[in-house]
Amino acid sequence: MAGGWAMAPIVFCSAIALAIVLERFWSLRRASVMPPGLGEEVREWARSGRLDPQHLDALSAGSPLGELLGAALRVRDRSRELIKERIEDTGRHVAHRMERYLNTLGTIALIGPLLGLFGTVIGLIRMFLDVMRGGVGDPMKMAGGIGEALICTASGLVVAIPAYVLHRYFRSRVTGYCVEMEKQATALLDDLTVGATTPVPRPRRAPAAG
Repeated sequence: MAGGWAMAPIVFCSAIALAIVLERFWSLRRASVMPPGLGEEVREWARSGRLDPQHLDALSAGSPLGELLGAALRVRDRSRELIKERIEDTGRHVAHRMERYLNTLGTIALIGPLLGLFGTVIGLIRMFLDVMRGGVGDPMKMAGGIGEALICTASGLVVAIPAYVLHRYFRSRVTGYCVEMEKQATALLDDLTVGATTPVPRPRRAPAAG
């Protein structure tokens, strides 16, 4: 309350930022995005031929990595170029979902100091208006306006700095996951296509009897 009504949007932004941070920490857990051993298990499924539609549906719904590998397995009988294109398309959608709400968090990090500056300006305007009406005889009027301005400035920075740091952290985490998922998808792509495209050597014809 000491910061005045300009504190309301800062508090609102801080509540949204906290909700986003908690949700992203939960959603971007490594065990949730890339379950341990899933890549090797899926490649073993591909080699053994245990790839019925229900199996693929469960794989795709289990995790972002499973969705990426499942998309490759659904077109496993096509050419390498088509499988790779499907992996890239699915990867873009998966990365977009992993970055959900991060733009909002980045926006809060950007506007936090601006909201604090706005509150500072409002506090200074209030102080000068009080001085114009009552003069400078009462120092408490000036102290109240300056205090309101400083509280808004500090509050905006308190919201913006952690939001910016966590925004960069989550972006880096998503990028790292994307790189690792690309490695797993490439390994599966090689298993699906290298053996199928390697030419089988023809047996040499026996020389004709002289």
